[in-house]
Amino acid sequence: MSDTPKHTPATTRRRGLSVIATAVAVASLAWGGWHWMHARHFETTDNAYVAGNVVQITPQIGGTVVAIAADDTDFVKAGQPLVRLDTADMQVALEQASAQLAQTVREVRTLFANNAALKAQVSLREADLARLQSDLARAQDDVNRRAPLVSTGAVGKEEFQHTQSQLAAARSAQAAAQAAVQAAREQLAASQTQTEGTTVEAHPNVLRAAAKVHEAYLALQRATLLAPLDGHVAKRGVQIGQRIAAGAPLMTLVALDQLWVDANFKESQLQQLRIGQKAELHADVYGTKVIYHGTVVGLGAGTGAAFALLPAQNATGNWIKVVQRVPVRIALDAQELASHPLRVGLSMEATVDIRDQEGKSLSDIPRTTPVAATTVFDDQMRDADAYVSKIISANLGRRQIAAAPTGTQLH
Repeated sequence: MSDTPKHTPATTRRRGLSVIATAVAVASLAWGGWHWMHARHFETTDNAYVAGNVVQITPQIGGTVVAIAADDTDFVKAGQPLVRLDTADMQVALEQASAQLAQTVREVRTLFANNAALKAQVSLREADLARLQSDLARAQDDVNRRAPLVSTGAVGKEEFQHTQSQLAAARSAQAAAQAAVQAAREQLAASQTQTEGTTVEAHPNVLRAAAKVHEAYLALQRATLLAPLDGHVAKRGVQIGQRIAAGAPLMTLVALDQLWVDANFKESQLQQLRIGQKAELHADVYGTKVIYHGTVVGLGAGTGAAFALLPAQNATGNWIKVVQRVPVRIALDAQELASHPLRVGLSMEATVDIRDQEGKSLSDIPRTTPVAATTVFDDQMRDADAYVSKIISANLGRRQIAAAPTGTQLH
């Protein structure tokens, strides 16, 4: 008989279970080692999406659309015209305001000129008063010399009375001259209140008329809607010939070179997330072969549910606990973003390295620079100032006024 043990079903089962137990143990040890050495230092979520500045293009004035210079998917540069409105009414309003400013400058010049004329009038009245005072002194001297001679008969009474009449007339003339001087001075003072402490250019009447020109000039320039930044046009809703009101959304501009990722981590993952930690991200559109490197720049101040249009009402009997998520903003590397462009709303997978615990979980430093800024509208006020200055100078006799701008001259 053979001494080889027979393989009974029980023996085979025990061997199979032993192999499975060994495999599970090895796998558990491997997973535990991998988690201890690597996985516990990272937090990962696939609930992440690309976000960016979505700029609404809205008019500052109402009007009729006569030209559309950009369409969906077009790339536009900052300052490039996007939509142009009819400018006929705005041109007329600017011409009226310009004419009123020119007339006001001339009227104010007249006020200053009247001051000089009134000063001359005061000087003339004062000269008349001085002459009459001299005549009065002579008449008084004549009376004083003739008065002692009347009793001796050297001067007749009729002659003395005539001298006294002349003295009375001189006094009346002097009183009238004094009144005329006072009236001229009051008239000059009243005129000077209109011009005192100012110049023609800084006179309130001129400034008020200049403000109307500024308003009309800016309205004319704003008839051409400019792109505030570089970006791509999306969701154009404006049509040619459409009558639009101020503030109506016409199109959307997206700056695809200034994107970031909002990664929504579970509340149980937030404990070790810090500002400044490094992250690696993958976009579904490119797959795992393309790696984006980013930096955590901020953690949200609340969960998404807290800021939802209809917040959850958990204070009810029918309540089910749902794990909440908090958005974590991750800035992307600009060069990598340029090499592999993304779109707003694309899905991402984010993995944050949490080994660096030096940063803070919430920002406590106020921002010192604007989140976004544009300078394309700065020239409008400068051009308006220059246009007003030309009108004022032309009506001061300094130089000729430039032609009024038109809608086609606006860049």
